[in-house]
Amino acid sequence: MRIGIAGAAAATFAANRAQGTVRFDVHSKDGVTRRGDLHESGSLRVRFPSPEDDGLSAMFVNTAGGIAGGDHFEIAITAGEEARLTLTTAAAEKVYRASTAFSSEVGTGSREENASTQNESAAARLNIALKAGPGAHLAWLPQETILFDRARIQRRFDIDLAEDASLLLCEIVVFGRAAMGETMRHGEFIDRWRMRRGGRLVFAETVRLEGEIGEKLAKPAVAGGGTAIGTALIVPGDTALVERIREASESFGGEVGISAWNGFAMARFCAQDATRLRADMIAVLGRASIAALPRLWLN
Repeated sequence: MRIGIAGAAAATFAANRAQGTVRFDVHSKDGVTRRGDLHESGSLRVRFPSPEDDGLSAMFVNTAGGIAGGDHFEIAITAGEEARLTLTTAAAEKVYRASTAFSSEVGTGSREENASTQNESAAARLNIALKAGPGAHLAWLPQETILFDRARIQRRFDIDLAEDASLLLCEIVVFGRAAMGETMRHGEFIDRWRMRRGGRLVFAETVRLEGEIGEKLAKPAVAGGGTAIGTALIVPGDTALVERIREASESFGGEVGISAWNGFAMARFCAQDATRLRADMIAVLGRASIAALPRLWLN
């Protein structure tokens, strides 16, 4: 009876996992960026809030109200030759704890029952593919991702740029909601980034935080007790850009480090809370791009 209950509960859990896909492309015609083919499915949606002079803005909406263990989302965006596209999110994305109920039943039932039960504590998966053609400009500027205690998420970025394309990409991750007195003690955060430029792999990195994340973040060599981290990837980027950003260092509320190599620049952020890191990110992006930030960032 216990096996049957566990199997039925696991099947119900799997059937209620959120899935979503957004794929679309944009192209430039007579100097104006227009939307091309668009595909949406599941709980992930994209909206184009207002027309612009020459570029286009898009905003993602997750109608599931957040991300939980076992959820799976796919995003694939292509900016064609000379197109200009800015992407953001309607709100901060919350990643809730992954359920581990019934995991004690694993190994007592059939292979199918064991597999479905293990899915109950599976990490959420988010795969993002960004492609920019010749002369295109792509800005990926979502609001922050907030991880609750015992959240589990595996995220992957695959970026493919033409040699003369430009990119402005930032991501902020917050471990717990400090304003609510919440901390993230345990969980899983795996973040894999791969960027190709002109067909060559120019950047590859994987961040892996597992287990007692709270204890690891407290270590001086990791985050020194900070609960918010961020990364900005700027293409093209050179030492002149690095120096321009460093001129704002006295205004930073957290730790910010920036360097340039392989024709791009990268800024790293760490702060005690999301508010300070967000302010630092806005200061850096304001100096890294001539385009205005999404209005949602400034509210």
